[in-house]
Amino acid sequence: MGVKRRNFPVQGMGCAACVARVENTLKACKGVSGVNVSLASNSAQVDYDPAVVTPGELKKAVQDAGYDMLVDGSDDEADSEAEIARQDAFSALKKDTLLACVLAALVMLLSMGFEDFPGKGFVLWALATPVVFWCGRRFFKAGFSALRHGSANMDTLVALSVSISYLFSVFNLLFPQVWTSQGLEAHLYFESATMIVAFILIGRLLEERAKHSTTAAIRKLIGLQEKGSTARPGETVLVKPGERLAVDGLVTDGSSYVDESTLTGEPVPALKQAGSHVYAGTINQNGALTVKVEKVGENTLLSGIIRMVRDAQGSKAPIQKTVDRIAAVFVPVIIGISVLTLLIWILCGEVTLGLLSMVTVLVIACPCSLGLATPTAIIAGIGNGASKGILIKDAESLQVARKVQAMVMDKTGTLTEGKPSVVESVWDPSITTEDDPTALNLRDVLYALEHRSEHPLALAVCESLRGCEDLPVEDFEAVLGKGIAGTVHGRRYYVGNMDLLRDVCGDLPEATNPMVGDSIGPWMDAGHTVTLLFDKVKVYAVLALSDELKDTSVQAVKALQAQGIEIHMLTGDNEVAARHIAEETGISHVKAHVLPQDKAEYVKQLQASGKRVAMVGDGINDSAALAQADLGIAMGQGSDIAIDTAQVTIVSSDLSKLSDLVRLSKRTVTIIRENLFWAFIYNLLAVPLAAGILYPVNGFLLNPMVAAACMALSSVCVVTNSLRLRK
Repeated sequence: MGVKRRNFPVQGMGCAACVARVENTLKACKGVSGVNVSLASNSAQVDYDPAVVTPGELKKAVQDAGYDMLVDGSDDEADSEAEIARQDAFSALKKDTLLACVLAALVMLLSMGFEDFPGKGFVLWALATPVVFWCGRRFFKAGFSALRHGSANMDTLVALSVSISYLFSVFNLLFPQVWTSQGLEAHLYFESATMIVAFILIGRLLEERAKHSTTAAIRKLIGLQEKGSTARPGETVLVKPGERLAVDGLVTDGSSYVDESTLTGEPVPALKQAGSHVYAGTINQNGALTVKVEKVGENTLLSGIIRMVRDAQGSKAPIQKTVDRIAAVFVPVIIGISVLTLLIWILCGEVTLGLLSMVTVLVIACPCSLGLATPTAIIAGIGNGASKGILIKDAESLQVARKVQAMVMDKTGTLTEGKPSVVESVWDPSITTEDDPTALNLRDVLYALEHRSEHPLALAVCESLRGCEDLPVEDFEAVLGKGIAGTVHGRRYYVGNMDLLRDVCGDLPEATNPMVGDSIGPWMDAGHTVTLLFDKVKVYAVLALSDELKDTSVQAVKALQAQGIEIHMLTGDNEVAARHIAEETGISHVKAHVLPQDKAEYVKQLQASGKRVAMVGDGINDSAALAQADLGIAMGQGSDIAIDTAQVTIVSSDLSKLSDLVRLSKRTVTIIRENLFWAFIYNLLAVPLAAGILYPVNGFLLNPMVAAACMALSSVCVVTNSLRLRK
């Protein structure tokens, strides 16, 4: 059956340590070949062999580690179930946060704003207890569950700090004489315990809301899917004005404009008429369309985009691996520092200050910000790209795009429309009379041969010969980069460029009429592509084909060059036609008469010179170069092989999206660096400060309540910074 990739929603993760725990648990399962767990999306992307391990067994392993994973149904069904669970959890979190804030405010008010009165300590105890054990129950449940399974996480730190503050206060309330007998005051710290819970709950609430915003792109795409469609491939459906299409198909009747902006990022509706392709998730605007169904359900273009975006958002950037290693030991190190802090204060004779400093260290340390720094930016960046019709397969590709120094572009279908047309043709005068059966027969021969080729030039020739007979062809052969050959009625014919003619015949055959040969030079000088029909004896026809530049090609090349990227153009076409396109677009590095294997070799040579290379193409003949390049970029209207090979797909085939991709990559990496800088510098400065490093200097000791507010703010800052990528 082979390796299968699925994204499973994971419940119960609270910080980077949880991510490491879940990831290591899944990696240890037999049959699992790859795992990426994301705190930002609360999901696990798992590559596994269904013949060796089942989703149920993966779920059991995650549950044994103290978490839960949704595995039933398809990815979309699991996402739907996870979204319902998230909404329920978010609603419960809001209620707990509100209650904790109200009670914590009362505790603070009574502690700081009122003079002592009989029973004041017990009133504070009564108000603090529901905050700690009801509103803060999630910290104890998750934290001690992690300890039970041999690990520690953010919830463990919070549970320990709140427990110490609360229990120390209860002890001082019930046994004050332990301290008063030594001339010390029995302080109560119920306000610290309650405010820690309140501040961290506020932070969690803001963090969850912000994290949910980063995944808006994938939810929007999923929302485009029409549920309940019963159409099957081969059937015909009527799409009325204003309806959203539920299938991919071919228009057989009618004419209308269709809004495809959700797939391509293009705001202008596309005209659809007989022969046009339409896609699920798009909206028919003003006319009725009769559509022959080609793909439904998980096979539609929209479903493929959703899978690609989901996989990409679940992937990890290379820099994340270092962060994960740090996060895996972060919590144990912080617990060790807190214990060391207590011991140092005890040795200095300050038990109370030692306990407060220990609590502050536990509270202020924030592995959450480390765990969220990279994935939130990746999810937001990939989602932003998807909304513009730029589909990025993984986080590494998004990170690589900003480093591209040279971009190699195929000509036909990439820089040009890829829809060439026959603009002129010359047939041997001996067969050009319409009444001559021989002439018609050779047109049929050309049509029959080209009809069996998928090359854009062949399609254009067939269009110009519409109405000709499709004769039987034997021993059909595609001569890579040069043309085609086939046997018709016992005679071997060739259709292709001048290179193929030379391979078969040497120079132009002597029997070729000068009128045929004389046409080739002027047409090539005009930038046309020349195709010939011939056998080993004679050239029977010469056709001139022209492929117009895309409207966006010139500006796209200029925009990329302005970003410091060197543009190269490769084509199998002739030198003159290649130079003609190069002059129009402003490309100075051009190579013509290039075979598919030569394209890959050209990319390799650029890489050998020290350049990071991106390859942009749309055809099967570009796939080797796309695979060789540091970044392969396929046009969405190109071949499936090219799209499968590339790391990035431009759905609309609009080259102006390339500069958007580079900008998005640079912005995403910048925000990742900002997030990581903040996460690391915050912890490096906050933890020593919380331990009391400034106390011997100026008597400054950080309050645990302030520490809790700082910790909550650090995570919120990281996620909010990542949300800038949505704009």
